[in-house]
Amino acid sequence: MTLLSAPFEYIPTGRLRVSDLPRLARRHPLVLVGGGLLTMLIVMAFAAPICAGDPLSMDPFKRLQPPSAEMWFGSDNLGRDVFARTMFGARISLMVGLTSAVGAALGGLLIGVIAGYVRSFDNIVMRIMDGLMSIPTILLAIALISLTGSGIGILIVAITIPQLPSVARLVRSAVLSVRERPYVEAALCGGARLPTILWRHILPSTIPPLMVQSAIVCAEAILTEAGLSFLGAGVPPEIPSWGNMISSSRLYLAVVPLTIFAPGICLAVTVLAVNLLGDGLRDMFDPRAKRRR
Repeated sequence: MTLLSAPFEYIPTGRLRVSDLPRLARRHPLVLVGGGLLTMLIVMAFAAPICAGDPLSMDPFKRLQPPSAEMWFGSDNLGRDVFARTMFGARISLMVGLTSAVGAALGGLLIGVIAGYVRSFDNIVMRIMDGLMSIPTILLAIALISLTGSGIGILIVAITIPQLPSVARLVRSAVLSVRERPYVEAALCGGARLPTILWRHILPSTIPPLMVQSAIVCAEAILTEAGLSFLGAGVPPEIPSWGNMISSSRLYLAVVPLTIFAPGICLAVTVLAVNLLGDGLRDMFDPRAKRRR
């Protein structure tokens, strides 16, 4: 599902200066809040080897321990440090979400631009995209993983493919609205080649909505990865992931609640940050929102 009903036209206002930050915070607070939260999570993921211990180390004598100075979030049913596994789990969720968003954006951009400008290609590919959209994302991902086996790479591909139709349809709608503009027709009359028209006149109009839709895809990919890992169809159990942490600890919620609350809260904050960033980018690039200010 896309949040955009019309293409955007964003005109840069110049180089951003430090003195512009207060004005940017007032006009687009969601971008700063969402971007700040996402930056903190990325820093947490990169700092995991420095700030946390070994997420795979097991000690049966320390299983289901409450939070302590040694294990800040306690230990799980196998005696593993929940804090370390939560820190390292951020790497999996962010890598899957960001990589799936980039893959869906690039693939959807290529398909949408060509489909919006080449009508013979449009009739074939859009019917394929319609067929993919009729299949639930998590079911298609489970089917692909069942055929090829589990793994992070396979998981990213399985999440990216179902996200292609929404991105392709969004880019196609933007291209269809721009291709009839007078400056595009003038470029055609002037003898400009198709690659030049696509690169200089069509492609720039698709970037703002593509950025917003990529944020939505990233949030959906993070949730899908967590759901697949919870069901046992995501990353292997030995790899720390927020989804399989919640799955393996759900029976011990009453004993050590942080075994579920820690990855669950991190998952919720990550999705919230990505959604806030996407909403802020939508308001920033939408000319109608600018006129209302």
